Amino acid sequence: MFPLPSNHNLRLCHGNAHPRLARDIAAALDIPLVDMSCTSFKNGETSVNINESVRDCDVFVVQPTCNPHPNEYIMELLIMLDALRRAGARRLTAVMPVFGYARQDRKDKSRGPISAKVVGDALEVV
Repeated sequence: MFPLPSNHNLRLCHGNAHPRLARDIAAALDIPLVDMSCTSFKNGETSVNINESVRDCDVFVVQPTCNPHPNEYIMELLIMLDALRRAGARRLTAVMPVFGYARQDRKDKSRGPISAKVVGDALEVV
């Protein structure tokens, strides 16, 4: 559907939020998904392992931050982005069809957080 040059450095990966969406995008672009795993330890901490080189690649991470576990999916996304950056990816793009905390984009009462900004700032830092 979208022809890419034969020497493209485009990579696509996903977390646990919506693997089917990532597979469908990969099929439409005719590119394989990055061989990686995103698991949890017994105590709930997220672990990410990248099993192939992404050095000098443009990597797109498909990870909606939606129900039923938006906090878990946000943490997965942050850790995946950090792992990919440390693995030498040239450019990282988070593909987030659903942005958790989007409804909390302004203060609705005094001393209240702007949670969408907190999540956005965390993504920008990573």
